[in-house]
Amino acid sequence: MTRPFPISAAGKALHEGCFKLVRVMVIALAVAAGVSIIAMMTVTCLDVVLRLFGRPLTGAVDIVSVAAAIAIAGALPYTTAVKGHVAIEYFFHKLSRRGRIVVDTVVRLLGMGLFGLLCWGSIRYGCSLRQTGEVTLTLQLPVFWLPWVIAASCATVVLVILYNLLHPGREFMKP
Repeated sequence: MTRPFPISAAGKALHEGCFKLVRVMVIALAVAAGVSIIAMMTVTCLDVVLRLFGRPLTGAVDIVSVAAAIAIAGALPYTTAVKGHVAIEYFFHKLSRRGRIVVDTVVRLLGMGLFGLLCWGSIRYGCSLRQTGEVTLTLQLPVFWLPWVIAASCATVVLVILYNLLHPGREFMKP
């Protein structure tokens, strides 16, 4: 495939380096999601067992809620990177090749816009939580950083979609 403009060796190295960093971010967020799920299971099981002895785990709901937010946010970039989202392809395959390219491009651009807005909104919300000093109900843990984790996740999703847009037909990473 010929490119409309040549890319220098330094430009290509920068391009590859940036997307290697994005891969690291995707994997780090996926690991955080996995650890969060394990934490949720552990805390829930521990709380159930301790309740049998009349000693419920203080703050179990807080811990599970925070871990759930991290698990959802952390899994989103990985799911996007391995193209694990549900897709309805019946009508998509009825289109011509050019139509599929146009629809795919428009959908990716809309996705980048949506996750870009979610990123920005999450950053602003985290800043407002920090200013007000919002904390969890039982353990009094600050929660301003949770929207920032969500923002990092949304920014990573934007970069994964950008990769898919710039490299049609190539996988970002394998599951």
